[in-house]
Amino acid sequence: MARAVLEPRADRELFTVPLEVRDEHIDANGHVNNVVYVGWLQDAGTAHWNARFDEDTRGRWSWVALRHEIDYFRPLPPGSQDVTARTWVGDPQGPRFNRYVRIEDAQGRVCAQGVSEWCLVESRTLRPVRIPAELLGPFQAGRVTSAD
Repeated sequence: MARAVLEPRADRELFTVPLEVRDEHIDANGHVNNVVYVGWLQDAGTAHWNARFDEDTRGRWSWVALRHEIDYFRPLPPGSQDVTARTWVGDPQGPRFNRYVRIEDAQGRVCAQGVSEWCLVESRTLRPVRIPAELLGPFQAGRVTSAD
């Protein structure tokens, strides 16, 4: 069953992270291994969080991944360059929200996409906490930014 390509929401910041395809990412089938994509989903979310919030905020709160779902559209072969992750967040549901990520090649073609469900926790206790409004603002507005 063909999956529809995820489209960024107009009311959310679209954050772009450059990705590097390394030799150790290539599996026996000659393309980036699926485990690497899971890491890229997490890396994109972490980069977005780190870029939007100061050290004190990041020290008070942390995110725990509850699940990842990935759709693969086309392989990334060895030597792929100018690969990017584009990420944005969904609507909060108490302490949780979905993060969406598209992995694109140098031509802007979607190679893979993923949805991760994250839960906000208080860093000291690791207990889930409803996402406060002040943590939502920086992810909104429809601007496009990059981790470069």
